[in-house]
Amino acid sequence: MGMIADVRKAVGLVRRAVSNRAAYFDVRRSLARLPQPPRGHFEVAVYFADGDVNMYQMRQWYKPLQRLAETWPVVVISRSATGAQALLADGALPVAFAPSVRMLEQVVASQDIRVVLYVNQNTRNFQMFRYGHRWHVFINHGESDKMYMTTNQFKAYDYALIAGDAARERLGRVLWDYDLDARTIAIGRPQADHFSGSLPYPDDDRTVILYAPTWEGDRPAAHYGSIASHGEALAAAVLASPRHRLVYRPHPRSGVVNAAYGDAHRRIVSAIAAANAEDASAHHVYDDGPELGWQLAAADLAVVDISAMIYDRLAIAKPLIVTRPTDPAALVDTGGYLADASWLDATDAKSIVEMTDRVVADPGASERLGAWSRHYFGDTAPGAATARFHAAIDLLMRRWVEWDARSMTVADERDEAEFDDA
Repeated sequence: MGMIADVRKAVGLVRRAVSNRAAYFDVRRSLARLPQPPRGHFEVAVYFADGDVNMYQMRQWYKPLQRLAETWPVVVISRSATGAQALLADGALPVAFAPSVRMLEQVVASQDIRVVLYVNQNTRNFQMFRYGHRWHVFINHGESDKMYMTTNQFKAYDYALIAGDAARERLGRVLWDYDLDARTIAIGRPQADHFSGSLPYPDDDRTVILYAPTWEGDRPAAHYGSIASHGEALAAAVLASPRHRLVYRPHPRSGVVNAAYGDAHRRIVSAIAAANAEDASAHHVYDDGPELGWQLAAADLAVVDISAMIYDRLAIAKPLIVTRPTDPAALVDTGGYLADASWLDATDAKSIVEMTDRVVADPGASERLGAWSRHYFGDTAPGAATARFHAAIDLLMRRWVEWDARSMTVADERDEAEFDDA
């Protein structure tokens, strides 16, 4: 078995290398056809070192960043060929491709970048940190109570844009000697201002259940994914009900680490296709599209794992159920919303239809969810989070001007002192 695994790994590495090489030349050709921006044009950069498999982390920020770019020109600095290829194909934001440190230096030297935004904790972020005279700001790709949300890596950034009070409390419990007042700015969830999209099913009497599991995780503490433990029984129960509709939106990394997890995912997809073939009016949905919004806003109930999807749903204060991890090593922070959540054990997944009916009909659910939504995101009125996001960037730009003027004054004083000494 070990030899077979090694062979599979070697084949995978070769395929990845070939794919990356092809993507590299495709990106260079695509950029050569595009008009080049003038020097000093971009003032905000989003640094993205990942490949196409993690594009979901960028795509959720497209619309907020497009709105921001109306005031502060935004460019995405992409370090990976497949990531740059996907960014260019999406065409949502200008892209600067910098696979080498030398090319990264050229981008930094050619533009007036004052704020650098980071959507994840890729280790190559450290290569961008070397450039001073600009703010390095962690904006993340979601809000959740996962262990990822309290990593000590927050300290590497000048600032972090956080969602609200819950994030502030979470960081305060874990990070030592971290000045929350000085280094965090609460902005809510600006992505929620842009939830949109056309429904791929009719507006009928069926109760719509969104099942949006995360991936399997790369270590026991992060084993939050439920596809292999809950997913098949859950999907079978919903697909068998003539009163319910399943919208299945798995994490794009599902099955990347664990082949059994990927196999379970594919069986769910096949089951959806079979159910639709048997009943053309069912309109069950397997959703792997780039757009996120309509799924969260339209579903009567969302079933999600411990992930940012909980909090995207919480931002609109509609009913949800959280799957309980089966791995006892998975870290679960029950200091926030999870202490009050409706949980789904793997053994109860087959009863999801009955549980859905009960949770959706709960008269106190809306009130409780509204209170938790305010705790996590503050003001969730339409446009409020976008205004806070823009205000945060405006504040950082003003602070940039202040520090730039201060550094110029220090430099002038130093030059004057050196002249006097001479």
